[in-house]
Amino acid sequence: MRKSRIKAKLRQKQPVLLTTLHIPDPQLFELTSLMGFDAIWLDLEHHGFTEETAANLTRATRVGSSDIMIRPAKGEFMKMCRLFEIGATGIMYPRCDNAAEAREVVKWAKFAPQGQRGIDSAGPDNPYCMMPLTEYLTAANAETFVVIQIEDPAAIVQADEMAAVPGVDVLFLGPGDYSILAGIPGQMTHPIIKEAMQKVSAAAKKAGKDWGMPIFSTEHAQEVMELGGRFLCHGCDLLMVKNGLEEMQKKFGPLGVTFEKRA
Repeated sequence: MRKSRIKAKLRQKQPVLLTTLHIPDPQLFELTSLMGFDAIWLDLEHHGFTEETAANLTRATRVGSSDIMIRPAKGEFMKMCRLFEIGATGIMYPRCDNAAEAREVVKWAKFAPQGQRGIDSAGPDNPYCMMPLTEYLTAANAETFVVIQIEDPAAIVQADEMAAVPGVDVLFLGPGDYSILAGIPGQMTHPIIKEAMQKVSAAAKKAGKDWGMPIFSTEHAQEVMELGGRFLCHGCDLLMVKNGLEEMQKKFGPLGVTFEKRA
C-alpha cells in the first residue's frame, strides 16, 4: 500500500506543505505531484465534482509523490469510505462541532478495532486486492490521516476534547468561516483570529497532535510554526492563474492594450 508522505514527515516533527487545486484537470494534479509537494487538497465541500472526477484526479496524483487530502461536506461520514477507496490519503472534515462528531469521523475513517469502516479492498488503496486482507487493514489504518477542521467560535471551546480523540491526527483552523461567524469577515490578522490560533495550538500540544491552517505568506508560516503548527496549506491554482493574468494586464496596459473586465 502507498505510504503517506504527510504522516512520515509529521512523525519526524517536520513541517508539511499542501497546496489546493480546484481546476479538475488530471495534468495539473499530476504536475503538482511530480513536483514533490507533500499533498494536494481536493475540495468536495464547495465544488460539485463527482466521485468519478475525484477518482481520476486522485489517480493522476498517484503518479508522483504527493498525498491527496479530500474534504467532503459536513456529515458525509459514509462518503469518506469511498474517498479512501479511490486513493485519498487523508480526509479533512469541515465544521466539526465537538468531540462526539470527531469520534464519528474516526469511526468511519478507520477499520476495526479503531473504527467501523466498511471493507471492499478492490480499489487503488489496497491496491486492487493485491495485499492480504490483514496487511491491508493494518496499513490502511496506519497510512491514512484524519484532519478535523475548527471553523466556528462556538466549537473552539471543544478543541481540547476534539484533539484528544484517538485517530485524529491534525486540528485545522479554518479562519475564513471562523472570521465570518465571529463577526470580523476576512480580517485574518484580527486579535480574534490570533486568539483562535493560540487555542488550537494549545489543544494540539496538550494531546500530542499536530495542527495547522491556511498560510498567507512565509511570514505567516513562521508565526504558525512558532506556535507548533506544522500542517501548512498555501496557495490555490485559481488564484495563481488569476494573479498571473493580472500581471500580464499590468504589463500590457501601458502599451495601449485594453481589457473588458466583468464581475
